Amino acid sequence: MRVSIGSDHAGFEQKQALVDYLVGKGYDVIDRGPDNDDRVDYPDYAAPVAHDVADGVAERGVLVCGTGIGMAMAADKVPGVRAANIINSEFAALCREHNDANVITLSGRFVPLEENERILDTFFATDFGGGRHAGRVQKIMELD
Repeated sequence: MRVSIGSDHAGFEQKQALVDYLVGKGYDVIDRGPDNDDRVDYPDYAAPVAHDVADGVAERGVLVCGTGIGMAMAADKVPGVRAANIINSEFAALCREHNDANVITLSGRFVPLEENERILDTFFATDFGGGRHAGRVQKIMELD
């Protein structure tokens, strides 16, 4: 699976560790930056990751900022993206099963790296449930 990943300065340290983690698990990772922890604006990094997913360059996107909230708001502005800010593995499973989320946003300040690794494992391993959820996802996509 090809994964596009990005962060802002607050998520930089975890992004770097998560790139290594994902590569170690065999994922093809596109790192959209930044390349250091200098202050940056999160929409500048959410956009390329979201476009990678919307355009089919990557199957999933991962974004990390201080809370994950700003990244989710920015990524969701790109048509075709269903971004979810996730803080635990249970929510990661549900965002895939019920909402067919294709971009996950993580907190680099309030969630430990090990938990974010578990969250990503769940996010990538969980399939969309379809069924009654398919119509709901279609309604979300019609809002684009």
